[in-house]
Amino acid sequence: MQSDCSTTRERHAMKKPQDILTAPHEELEAIQLEGVKKTIINCYENVPFYHNLYDEAGFDPYSVKSLADLAKAPFTTKQDLRDNYPFKMFAVPNEDIREIHMSSGTTGIATVGGYTEHDLDIWGDCFARGVWYADGGPTDIMHVCYGYGLFTGGLGAHYGGVKAGCTTIPMSAGNTERQIRVMREMGSTILCCTPSYAMHLADTAIAMGIDPKKDFKLRAGIHGAEAFSDNFRRDLEKKLGYKVLDVYGLTETMGPGVAIECMEQNGLHLAEDHFYAEIIDPKTGEVLPDGEWGELVITTVDREATPVVRYRTRDITRILPGECACGRTHRRIDRLHGRTDDMLIIRGVNVFPSQIEDVMKTFDQVSSWYQIELTRKGHLDVVTLKLEPNPDFDFDEVRAIEQLQHDIQARLKSALSVGIRVRIVEPRSIPRSEGKAVRVIDKRGDDQ
Repeated sequence: MQSDCSTTRERHAMKKPQDILTAPHEELEAIQLEGVKKTIINCYENVPFYHNLYDEAGFDPYSVKSLADLAKAPFTTKQDLRDNYPFKMFAVPNEDIREIHMSSGTTGIATVGGYTEHDLDIWGDCFARGVWYADGGPTDIMHVCYGYGLFTGGLGAHYGGVKAGCTTIPMSAGNTERQIRVMREMGSTILCCTPSYAMHLADTAIAMGIDPKKDFKLRAGIHGAEAFSDNFRRDLEKKLGYKVLDVYGLTETMGPGVAIECMEQNGLHLAEDHFYAEIIDPKTGEVLPDGEWGELVITTVDREATPVVRYRTRDITRILPGECACGRTHRRIDRLHGRTDDMLIIRGVNVFPSQIEDVMKTFDQVSSWYQIELTRKGHLDVVTLKLEPNPDFDFDEVRAIEQLQHDIQARLKSALSVGIRVRIVEPRSIPRSEGKAVRVIDKRGDDQ
């Protein structure tokens, strides 16, 4: 017999894993309130950053009685996490940490996510929902070619595949022709990778004389880590003959699985028993009602190692009103509409222009004038960094220019984990402006 003193979450844990996906929203809100209250107190008592933040803001962490009260708490930002690199945001001792992931970034400015056994279990459960949303399970073969390592994509998808009972193939990234052979020979049914790499797989297979719709057994793809248009989705589905589901997540809150589309393709279902989402006006910080576009703010409900309260993601979306036709009750966010900062997402890797500039500054042969151009070659992102040489550099010395370009490219690759093409251009050929310099020119959407 169920004890009256048991918590809402404990009662939920006794149910089948997928029952929570159709639970009454009142039950989800009860789980969220219980978890949010514990998270705020946990952060205050175990993370010095939050203790100081709340004291300075005059926020009483013990005063939260409703989800609406959360709006009284101050925000957490990416810079806060960077300033407390590497372990100062941890709410548990290091001996309780079983895994660490990091966002992209040069040493000292990355954000770190820690995971206890409990956190890893949550992560697997959240991504497994993507498999369930794709009507998948133990009869599926899940092909994971997100990168494995500090990037959360590979292992997040992997844990989800295992949790959902799939036969999971940890291919990781690269070696495209081998990826294609394995998908064909092993009959992969669910593909997990960035959307641009999925398109690259499709185009390469076709160039090899393979008809993906006939020779592959794919029926669903769970694709995230970079934005993609509806036209791109339709083209990808046409080539591979499957359904494309968008997945959202970020290292600071867990990784992929915070929200995932179902087969209705009408918004991404938030894992509301693990995350509480708000949409705010990015200028005023005021909470906006469902249906209005704004910045997504996330509070973790039950994360142990690195909980966050009111984390500003900088991603622009909205909470879609009403319930999904699939019958699942978790609220949905719309597909991302952009960002409030200058972060670039290149082949699934987060890159800030300031990081590129930091690498540039280590070469005294180039000036401070630069421009980043984003284009597409086929369906893969191409980043070109245009640099002007300093006046004392001999621009007519071809070998010296080629060597300098090679050296800068190598250092960028090492620092940012993404390939960037470097071009040394003629002095004063980069446009000047009386106002703010145009550092980034994004041409990737010109053909979509």
